[in-house]
Amino acid sequence: MQTILVASSKGGCGKTTLATNLAAARAQKGRNVVVIDADRQHSSFNWCARRAEHEHLPGVLGMDGSPSQAFDRLPPDTDLVIVDTPAGISEYQLTPWLERADAVLVPVLPSVIDFDATGGFLEMLHGMEPVKRRKAPVGLVGNRLKPWTHASQDAVERLREMSFPVVGALRDSQAYVLLTGLGKSIFDYASEHVRRHQDDWRRPLRWIARNT
Repeated sequence: MQTILVASSKGGCGKTTLATNLAAARAQKGRNVVVIDADRQHSSFNWCARRAEHEHLPGVLGMDGSPSQAFDRLPPDTDLVIVDTPAGISEYQLTPWLERADAVLVPVLPSVIDFDATGGFLEMLHGMEPVKRRKAPVGLVGNRLKPWTHASQDAVERLREMSFPVVGALRDSQAYVLLTGLGKSIFDYASEHVRRHQDDWRRPLRWIARNT
């Protein structure tokens, strides 16, 4: 069983988008996926519930609770666990999740405010034992980028100056918002337009495969 932690101190940076689309990508490949929603807003948990209404889609089990409670309740055939953590998470709160993680993904928006907030969070991660022991590699994912603009190109360059590798860049699209509200993902469609978005996920999916 693999465990991927999606974390950031910044709210609204795309943790749920990352968690739910990653879950759907793996479910479409026949994996038994569980999303543990540690955020009191329960966005990922609600996405799993809405997804269950679509009989033609591979299901993703949603759970909540503390690390000990949630992991103790996992079905025995679980292949992949994705943990969607809350914004503003402290080192004390993050530690028990990080101890169980095989890899960590940190979404970052292309703004000065987000870079500043993420910088402090990454410094905290650097000092945590699972990361120092290289038990849980950390990868950054640029989110809501407009690749054709200088601003987004500059943002990616600035991301590369941070202390962990950039493992993906997701373009800005309202499709993510719409599909999340339906309990779906970009991996549930096969149109040419959606396939361009799916291509953005090749790098983070390869990174996860190499590091878990």
